[in-house]
Amino acid sequence: MAKAARQKKQEAAADKPRSNLSATKDELLKYYRDMLLIRRFEERAGQLYGMGHIGGFCHLYIGQEAVVVGVEAVKQEGDQTITGYRDHGHMLACGMDPKGVMAELTGRAGGYSKGKGGSMHMFSKDAEFYGGHGIVGAQIPLGSGLAFANRYRGEKRVSLTYFGDGASNQGQVFEAMNMAQLWKLPVVFIIENNQYAMGTSVQRSHSDTHLYRRGAAFGIPGMEVDGMDVVAVREAARDAIAHAREGEGPFILEMKTYRYRGHSMSDPAKYRTREEVEDVREHNDPIKRCEQRILSGGFADEAALKEIDKQVRAIVKEAAEFALESPEPAPEELYADVYA
Repeated sequence: MAKAARQKKQEAAADKPRSNLSATKDELLKYYRDMLLIRRFEERAGQLYGMGHIGGFCHLYIGQEAVVVGVEAVKQEGDQTITGYRDHGHMLACGMDPKGVMAELTGRAGGYSKGKGGSMHMFSKDAEFYGGHGIVGAQIPLGSGLAFANRYRGEKRVSLTYFGDGASNQGQVFEAMNMAQLWKLPVVFIIENNQYAMGTSVQRSHSDTHLYRRGAAFGIPGMEVDGMDVVAVREAARDAIAHAREGEGPFILEMKTYRYRGHSMSDPAKYRTREEVEDVREHNDPIKRCEQRILSGGFADEAALKEIDKQVRAIVKEAAEFALESPEPAPEELYADVYA
């Protein structure tokens, strides 16, 4: 009865926005700095790509910063993160060194994958970050596998498995969800719904645009979240992670977010109007919304926030310089690590 009541409450909450969300001064300033680090890092990565220092694919996270920062705020030590190819923000939020991330983007030996993985394929066991995956939806069964290992070993860890609205249509997603619920695996499926799967809007590619209901056939509860509000993300993630950690099985969080840039650096994004993007930037930007919370709460003034931005820019500048000064991988590295 208690379980049924809890699930009914979760289902009711899915359609209702949370109210009276609050955060302390230290929390808000940390969220602001972490989101700003991701924003400034991605802006610099875009510049380096345009200058020819980054090759191959490069998918920027600009606009979606509140999602990973809000989730990371309630993640416990040992919890794992796995995601797709729009992954730089997740790495930074996990605490990975910006210098190592930027060096990998530029294909240098000082990168997290020794310059051989590039934008989509980085990994850090120390940060419990398991990729960066270039194949659409490939990380979802892998994230369930991490959760299976946690349950098998009797560890109270939770697998945080991120994917986009486009990947939510992949068949392996439903296979992974079925097994996760069948075995009550401690996994939170986090759908970063940025409204466009490559160049196709959610309305044109999904028969049901409420993606948090994707697990309904398996009995997996879900919740729709304002993914542009870092505090709302934090509170929803707290509930979902607790659900998984307590042995209740998987949970789905649909983060309603938005990306400002194209799908990748090669995408001019002509499938949407400039006015649409500017409207989000002006009225719903996650960093601006956090900034307004700070200013209206009297936690800091504009001068203090500018100082944080200055510090963040210095970190990103140092990361870019480190990357460009790092050597390229030695030729013999081509065959290293091919087999474990």
